[in-house]
Amino acid sequence: MANPRLDKTPDGEGHEPSSSPQQDAWRSSYRDVMAIGEFRAVWLAHALSMIGGNLLNIATSILVFQLTDSPLAAGITIAVTFLPPIIAGPLLSGLADLFPRRQVMVVCDLLRAALIVSIGIPGMPVWAIWTLLFCSVLPSLPFAAARAAMLTEIVQGERYVASTAIIQLTAQIGMLLGLVAGGVIVALVGPHITVMSNGAVFVMTALIVLFGVKARPAPAREGQGEGGGGFLKMAGGGAKLVFGDSKLRTLALMAWLAGLYMVPYGLANPLAAEAGGGEAAAGLIMAGTPIGAFVGGLILTRLVPPPTRIRLLGPLAVMTSIPLLIWLFQPPLWLMVTALALCGAAGSYQFVANAAFVLCVPKEGRALAFGLVAAGLQAAQGLGILAAGFFAEFFGTGAVVVSAGVLGITCAVLLTLPWSRMSGEVTRKMQESEAAA
Repeated sequence: MANPRLDKTPDGEGHEPSSSPQQDAWRSSYRDVMAIGEFRAVWLAHALSMIGGNLLNIATSILVFQLTDSPLAAGITIAVTFLPPIIAGPLLSGLADLFPRRQVMVVCDLLRAALIVSIGIPGMPVWAIWTLLFCSVLPSLPFAAARAAMLTEIVQGERYVASTAIIQLTAQIGMLLGLVAGGVIVALVGPHITVMSNGAVFVMTALIVLFGVKARPAPAREGQGEGGGGFLKMAGGGAKLVFGDSKLRTLALMAWLAGLYMVPYGLANPLAAEAGGGEAAAGLIMAGTPIGAFVGGLILTRLVPPPTRIRLLGPLAVMTSIPLLIWLFQPPLWLMVTALALCGAAGSYQFVANAAFVLCVPKEGRALAFGLVAAGLQAAQGLGILAAGFFAEFFGTGAVVVSAGVLGITCAVLLTLPWSRMSGEVTRKMQESEAAA
């Protein structure tokens, strides 16, 4: 695999080739990526955004619970954060293909900061809190799409895979830090001040991107002078872009398998109760998959050669749902958590599938395609958890988890068959993006 040009200067102005031997270049990909000043800026902004977003979720849910003394209202507050990606993801993500991507990221975070500060204003009615919270999540969609697309302009090929893995591993840690920090800070200063001060986090991320990332023009689009670059036309053609290509379609469907193997996450409380545990046990069940994904992601992207890991996407997708079959035997809590950690470890194929998907999309449509798949992933997970809760009322949690496992294995096998024929082509396409850097 050819070595990309790498930015070796803190400000991202110079480039020089990697000195690693060609066949082993992928082994130094994490180090090479973190040596790039622009990537460090994007990574730091992402880390702060993840911490801030999860801190906002827990602080706002506590705020609403204190105002209403209603568990249902607190639950609705969390549910509100899942709706924007499903509703607006396919539309707003296209903004990052119309405007310069750094500009999109900066504007989105400044807008989020203003909305978040408004949420914490004392005396705000609950309906207004829900409305502002919903609106505060909307800018995160074009922000994430712009970040994913812009990273392909900073790093390519195997370095892009490493950058994606670093971003997603950081997301797992940021989620845990944000939730823990949110509870502690609310206990110290109260929910209103916690929420309002959280706006400063997004001002910081905007400044980091503004001063840490080079300005680049919006991606050129074919037919732009003839009205081909219109926003509505872009949004309408997004599904055709993804589902008209067999490689992109297969990778997107592999991503959406999370709607099946994440079912135990949504049933954590009843599963913990059945195992004789309480809230702490539910937390362990919810943490099992992210912990496994963290460890599996490191192993897959650090120890497995690129062509091999691309070929493994299908088998790993199948393996991800197999541990769910353990619920046939009413497992104890420790075995539940172990099984979910194994799900997460195998599910780390998503790190590689994500990178392969973005690199296989034409550069002028990368943000929109990313947003469409991300919105579909949110929908798959939300609907999967909703359906699991409904059927668990009638058939029990064990039967629902096992059914999700069987369905996940079946769907993954159906995707693995075509993937075995196209994985070589995807590998070549990723190598081409690196050689062209």
